Amino acid sequence: MKEAVKSRAREFVRVFCHLTLARPNALTRSRCRALLAVVLLLSAPVWAQNWPAKPIRFIVPFPPGGSTDVLGRIVAAKLTDALGQQVVVDNRSGAGGIIGTDVVVKSAPDGYTLLMTASAPIAINVTLFKNIPYDPRKDLVPVSRIGSTPLVLVIHPSVPARSVKELIALLRARPNDFTYASAGNGTPQHLSAELFKTLANVKMNHIPFKGSGPAMIDVISGQIPITFEVFITALTYVKSGRLRALAQTGSTRSAHLPDVPTIGETGVPGYESAGWYGIFAPAGTPAVVTNRVHSEMSRIMAAPDMQQRMADLGADPANETPEQFGAFIRAEIIKWAKVIKDSGATAD
Repeated sequence: MKEAVKSRAREFVRVFCHLTLARPNALTRSRCRALLAVVLLLSAPVWAQNWPAKPIRFIVPFPPGGSTDVLGRIVAAKLTDALGQQVVVDNRSGAGGIIGTDVVVKSAPDGYTLLMTASAPIAINVTLFKNIPYDPRKDLVPVSRIGSTPLVLVIHPSVPARSVKELIALLRARPNDFTYASAGNGTPQHLSAELFKTLANVKMNHIPFKGSGPAMIDVISGQIPITFEVFITALTYVKSGRLRALAQTGSTRSAHLPDVPTIGETGVPGYESAGWYGIFAPAGTPAVVTNRVHSEMSRIMAAPDMQQRMADLGADPANETPEQFGAFIRAEIIKWAKVIKDSGATAD
């Protein structure tokens, strides 16, 4: 089959699916993706030689300024150099990352739309939201986990607490007075706070934002006094004194904040939470494409400059196979489903 024929075949499938999906009782989206995948599979050798032949859209399902966006732009620049085509970050925020993730799920599996996301839309929202429009285990292909990061419990300096024990005492004494900000419903920031509320037996009212950037603006200004935030976003403000770090959420202290204890150390046994970041492709994307991206990401993450950049951001780099990443995701879904059930967390 000549390349021109393959190109026409792919275009036919896209148009066919677009038209049928717009009609009642039409073929399902998954069937259309399967049909396109067959066409692309027939042209796999050509994919290996010619992909990418145009810019790649890198969907970040959160607004600019947050941790996923910051890391996504670093990775996009590295992939641009590695692939020889522009990798363009496209922020599609909303609904705790669901909107942008769904954009990728509905995109053609041709290697020109990828998802750069944090853990929430993949591991948490599938349980927290009742009507999520995709199943990450079926509709997305894990390509590469980039890294993970604990979160840090930070407060505005106006809050009269110097330790987690003092904060717990304050929250118990004034159970209706305090709010906490999060990057959105279903995010690690949200669930980390809910887990803390459950294990520490305290009350705080949740104020969800559309990403870490907007949430941090209100915390730094003192409009909202408390938040749990990933190191990538929080470290700058902690080191400048604009926020006070009381504890970190990992099982052990991070080298990035060695003097800040874990929440488990401060009298809340069993507490542990972390966020992670990874790249995904729509289901049906040819393996030659996902393997190429994974191969390039493995090289990128192993480079000394990227290792240092991750350290500066307070993140720990990861380098797993797609199969290992998939197994990790399945375990994460089970883990966070239990936290959601035990805490009673909701998307409201």
